[in-house]
Amino acid sequence: MFRLFKRVVRTEAVFALACLLFTIIQVWLELKIPDYMTNITKLIQTEGSTIAEIIKTGGWMLLCALLSLICAVIVGYISATLSSRFSYKVRKRIFGQVERYSLNEIKKFSTSSLITRTTNDVSQIEVFIAMGLSGMLRSPVMATLAISKILNKGLEWTVLVALEVAFLLTIITIIMILVVPRFKIMQKLIDRVNGVTRENLTGIRVIRAFNAEKYQLKRFEKENNKLTGIQMFNHKILSLIGPTMNVVMHSLTLGIYIIGAILISKAGMLDKINLFSNMIVFSSYGMQVIMSFMMLSMIFMMWPRVSVSVGRINELLDTKTSITEGSFDGKTEESGTIEFKNVSFKYPDADEYVLKDISFKANKGETVAFIGSTGSGKSTLINLIPRFYDVTDGEVLVDGVDVKEYKEEALYNKLGYVSQKAFIFTGTVKDNVSFGKINKHKANMEKVKDAVKVAQGKEFVEKMDKQYNSHIARGGTNISGGQKQRLSIARAIARNPEIYIFDDSFSALDYKTDAILRKELKKHTKDATSLIVAQRIGTIMNADKIIVLDRGECVGIGTHKELLNNCEVYKEIALSQLSKEELENAA
Repeated sequence: MFRLFKRVVRTEAVFALACLLFTIIQVWLELKIPDYMTNITKLIQTEGSTIAEIIKTGGWMLLCALLSLICAVIVGYISATLSSRFSYKVRKRIFGQVERYSLNEIKKFSTSSLITRTTNDVSQIEVFIAMGLSGMLRSPVMATLAISKILNKGLEWTVLVALEVAFLLTIITIIMILVVPRFKIMQKLIDRVNGVTRENLTGIRVIRAFNAEKYQLKRFEKENNKLTGIQMFNHKILSLIGPTMNVVMHSLTLGIYIIGAILISKAGMLDKINLFSNMIVFSSYGMQVIMSFMMLSMIFMMWPRVSVSVGRINELLDTKTSITEGSFDGKTEESGTIEFKNVSFKYPDADEYVLKDISFKANKGETVAFIGSTGSGKSTLINLIPRFYDVTDGEVLVDGVDVKEYKEEALYNKLGYVSQKAFIFTGTVKDNVSFGKINKHKANMEKVKDAVKVAQGKEFVEKMDKQYNSHIARGGTNISGGQKQRLSIARAIARNPEIYIFDDSFSALDYKTDAILRKELKKHTKDATSLIVAQRIGTIMNADKIIVLDRGECVGIGTHKELLNNCEVYKEIALSQLSKEELENAA
């Protein structure tokens, strides 16, 4: 907890000290009230006392209560502010850390777990800090000062309070032993419930299409029942605290008055007044001691779950990305060149290589295509260029410089990436097309329109209600798959990079749109290098260079015509899609 606190707290130390100061003042004022009660008791029982003296003492008591209330409000405000700022900084730190992760680290933590750690786990810590500052600081101070007040009031009463505190702590310890292990399990179960829920919402169309609602409900019920069972056990055990507190407080009050009655009955007249006053004071201070330990125990009861949350957050923050940023600023003599030198790659913890000894070079203005059967390593290969993963062996050079030497921003500024799965963000058409501009400013409307026109999206965009300012739902659920792909392509075009990477980005387009788009794209990107991963022969047959992959190995490099004559793998793929006559005419 302290390690996490140290990570995000700097100026908040001042707030914490102020909170401690006002807590001490608040407790001191509260403990002055029983002293005034004692004085009032003595004044009432002393001959010659006046009403004015009693009212004056009562006035001081009310003033202490008012000032204590003001201090309590200040402490509450400071603790709420500090806990909120703390959770804000932790969430920001987690988000920034995850943003720096490579795909290797992203896969280590499930999406549902990352969401839970950013929300539920941080909220647990926030509540703990808010209660801790007002309770954890107050309880030790209150207990210490209250005990110091009652030590000289009577040995019998002191022993009674000590026994009650020991009993309370014993019960709390037993409860903690029972619930601590289950809190750790509970947070993992929350991850799993979130995972099932998220999967259900993401795949709702498929679930309904296959009438799998009952199956999904059973999956959810299974995980939900496990979580509910753990929570019910914890709440049942924790519910013992209330009755235990009542027993302790009432037995303490009863014990104090029984002991007081016995002592008063055996004392003389003058001693009876002092004993009666001490009994009233001891009853008040004793309750303060018990309530202090009770509040402290409640904080400690929260700690097991909070400690699990702290551990999960520290696990995120301690996980270093396997991809370290270089220092090169991206200024090179070459422009738009990509070279793979004896590149081999295997995923972390995997035994077999996904790519083996791949070498080729793409020069400025060239269109290089990659084709192969499913699982041959096409997408993996181009994912090495933006360093989603780092090569296991060999080098990937962009403009003659190893990608490992680039600053991440400098490298990404050279690339226009269109992913295999077209991802659309919540916002407008313009927001999505102008997303991530190099100059940090949104592209103007003319550039957006030009990019959409090249991507063959003008027709459907201008039919929308607000055209380029039309709303796009999260994930692009209110537009078709082909429309999402065209907006994704437009997003890369608007970036105007040196190198375009298209990872099977034309698969949702019909052949006519595909052909027109590639023709317009070729005109628009004539000075840029284009890398295209595709399954269709028709999409890549006009490429300057085609690289054929089979089981992670390069089995052919050349033009469409050359590969038909000397690469059996390419010929098989081509014949599976087009007739022999169509291939000959195309060649």
